[in-house]
Amino acid sequence: MTTGAYREGAGTTARGYGWWERRRSVALDVGLALLSALECALEGVAFAGDTGLPVPVGVVFGLLAGAVLVVRRRWPIAVVLVAIATTPAEMGFLMGLVGLYTLAASDVPRRITAVLMGMSLVGTFIATYVRMRQSVSVQSGDFGPDDWYVPLMSLIMSLGLTAPPVLFGLYIGARRRLMESLRERADSLERELSLLADRAEERAEWARTEERTRIAREMHDVVAHRVSLMVVHAAALQAVAPKDPAKAVRNAALVGDMGRQALTELREMLGVLRTGDPAVTRGAKVPLAAVGEAAAAAAAAATADGPRLHEVETLVGQSRAAGMTVELSVDGEACAYAPEVEQTAYRVVQEALTNVHKHAAGAKTWVRLAHRGSEVAMQVENGPSDGAATDAGLPSGGNGLVGMRERVLGLGGVFVSGPTDAGGFRVSAVLPARGAA
Repeated sequence: MTTGAYREGAGTTARGYGWWERRRSVALDVGLALLSALECALEGVAFAGDTGLPVPVGVVFGLLAGAVLVVRRRWPIAVVLVAIATTPAEMGFLMGLVGLYTLAASDVPRRITAVLMGMSLVGTFIATYVRMRQSVSVQSGDFGPDDWYVPLMSLIMSLGLTAPPVLFGLYIGARRRLMESLRERADSLERELSLLADRAEERAEWARTEERTRIAREMHDVVAHRVSLMVVHAAALQAVAPKDPAKAVRNAALVGDMGRQALTELREMLGVLRTGDPAVTRGAKVPLAAVGEAAAAAAAAATADGPRLHEVETLVGQSRAAGMTVELSVDGEACAYAPEVEQTAYRVVQEALTNVHKHAAGAKTWVRLAHRGSEVAMQVENGPSDGAATDAGLPSGGNGLVGMRERVLGLGGVFVSGPTDAGGFRVSAVLPARGAA
């Protein structure tokens, strides 16, 4: 009684031989059948003498009856029935013992085992009683039906030949089923652990991908805006340098300030990455907990050090200094927003202004903030591009709107963008005050 997984793991020893599972089972059953056939053949000699049959007939009968034991694993009920049938002939004691043990240890229903055990007990009791009574009657002529000796000894012998193999078989069967259950549980647990390990690795890879995406988004927001302003100021510097040296100096100073700010933000971001667990590296097989903790720490540190909503005015001022016509309007009283909400709102305005620098040079722009208690709304709208304005030739990777949408939706907000009827472009977002759970 073994599971399929056990048979596979057992290798060549688990190959089937008929109804046997292992080679040693074949050897054991064949050996027991030979012993039982020899026993029944010897007892068949006495049986032939008592019944007047020819001795060869009794021997052949004994050999055939005893050889039935070879099928004890396949048909235990048949073996027990043959043993019961040969009980009156006083043969097949080994077959009866082994047959009852095999029957009790098998998966045969217990009621059938109980019935066959009772039949064997009664048959053994009757045969023993008759034989013992005849023996006692021959030895002692005063034997009477009221004597207790013969019935008691017959009962003891029948119980001794029936109960021990059945009880031992029940014990072995229960133990075998317990081991099979434990083996199946171990196989199931191993499969579950393997599945959990695969899922953990998938989740770890997902966490690494999400963290790389977040870092790429932060890098884009930091670099794109600062460098865009630097390019605009550099173009203005190139244009006004021959005509207005003083203004050229101011523009050069602005370019330097913006470069230093960009470097500072990049250093802060790289510092956050370096303070993470060094074991969490690209392609490394690490536990999910380590990846999650490192990603959470990096995200928390980046959020804590990130820009705030009150810095939008400074952001608008930088765009004005670059030559953009920007109007800022703020409605309502500012509330206590979650750090990630303030950072996301700032980045939305920043990226929208960067897109105006890239795609709508010289366009008039309106930045609107609205504090509504449980949420904050922002909108950046620009008019059509001024054809007279010089295009700074800023490259575009097409990731700005995608990054803004991911940020806003990640906090449970609403993001809408698209062209206006006047030929401009509008970016609108609404964020909950505490962000998404």
